Amino acid sequence: MREDEARWRELRGVLDGGRGWLGEAAGALYPDVPRVAGTALLCRDGWVPDVPVPLAGVRLEWEARAVPPAVVDPPDGLPSGYRTYADAMAALAPPRVFENRPAYRLLAAAPPVLRLGPARYFDGVNVGEAVAHELAACEGGGLPLRDRIGDPCDLSRRAALPAITTVTLTASGSYVLHWRDPAKVAHAGGLHQVMPVGVFQPLGGEPPDMWECMVREYAEELLGMDEHYGEGFVQAEWPFHREMTAARDGGRVRPYFLGLGVDPLTFALDLLTAVVIDDDVFRDLFGGLVAVNAEGEVSLAPFDGTVPQPVQPAGAAALALAWRHRRTLLPALSSR
Repeated sequence: MREDEARWRELRGVLDGGRGWLGEAAGALYPDVPRVAGTALLCRDGWVPDVPVPLAGVRLEWEARAVPPAVVDPPDGLPSGYRTYADAMAALAPPRVFENRPAYRLLAAAPPVLRLGPARYFDGVNVGEAVAHELAACEGGGLPLRDRIGDPCDLSRRAALPAITTVTLTASGSYVLHWRDPAKVAHAGGLHQVMPVGVFQPLGGEPPDMWECMVREYAEELLGMDEHYGEGFVQAEWPFHREMTAARDGGRVRPYFLGLGVDPLTFALDLLTAVVIDDDVFRDLFGGLVAVNAEGEVSLAPFDGTVPQPVQPAGAAALALAWRHRRTLLPALSSR
């Protein structure tokens, strides 16, 4: 390994080991940008509805030929010979799963309407992880890439690939908590998070559907199912999808959209959701809840308004909004 490659990998280790304090430093760079529910997650006015929106009320619009973002594949700080940050990650510090799969780019947000276009997973990595790496490497010499991007909430500046962050609540008042292992993930290693969480992306060329993506993440993250579904997979015919969807249609699984926001460190963009599940349905669906999955450790925590530390900003925001709206989400519990 060349000296510049070794130095890059060393700084990548600093980033992975310090996302908590680096996130705080990044947040301090945007004192005038609104926050989601008093957390570190950045947002714009109108991105967080006053009340939870039933997921079926979110309208997704599609734009097949979007204007390219202003900042693409920045080469800042890469070892010589590497064109993109994803190239360097794949060669020098690859997480367990690192594939350039199809994804969606968020072009505009005016909840409950979201406009999306096509993208690839590495479009987000190349800017988001690079800007975080730049901050980890900064020794008072400026942040040129972060300066080029400007407003983190300007969706035209970069390929803003949304993830869906879901706080899963049982009717009796617990939620599913995740610790993200930095050896297994490309983003937010070492931090706590709600779950499931996953990049909003298709399996193939199907239109965007938040519920379908969330169901797959439930199977993968809570039950440890393989994320490679094979040729000829039809989600509507998948028994797990049919069971979860039937419970949703019967009012025993209740999904809501809470808002969206941007992580100040990596500019990761999260669509915040809450799913309330009746206890018996939770036992039926997730009685096999794993303790360790492909991305870290899994547990149940009391839903009492507290937030574990260190935590990913999107997780803190989802928990804060869910607690703010607990009388809507868990009326029987909040009336006790």
